[in-house]
Amino acid sequence: MNGNIRVYIAGKIGTENEKILLEKVDSLCKKMGFKTFLPHRDVGIAKNISDSKKIFEGDIKVGLENADIVVAVLDGLHVGAGTAWELGYAYSKGIPSIGLKTDEPVSNAFEYLSSILIESTPIVNSLEELKKKLTEISSKINPTA
Repeated sequence: MNGNIRVYIAGKIGTENEKILLEKVDSLCKKMGFKTFLPHRDVGIAKNISDSKKIFEGDIKVGLENADIVVAVLDGLHVGAGTAWELGYAYSKGIPSIGLKTDEPVSNAFEYLSSILIESTPIVNSLEELKKKLTEISSKINPTA
């Protein structure tokens, strides 16, 4: 059943550690039987402004538009602009989302996560908790093939 569910994995890619965590989320989702869309793998990384259209078309019009669940990595002192946009878009389209914040408790990050993000997206603090939340959400989804 999970093989028909598509998970879009959002998050910052500015450092090697950020990419590694995104790839760990991707690996977990694949082990659970989900199809995944990992923007920096599936579309690429913008090197300059001339890449913007390609990134938008691939990430949003292909990846996010076809997602059944969004997982967003929220680690760091701020949520990336793209990640925040993707979460807002998913919320407006009724796509269930899960935030993953492994570097500190949400209560300590209240100032920069924002009440809007905290109240619109369940946030877990480990890959194990993410697995449980993915299981819970996917059991409620009946994706079209």
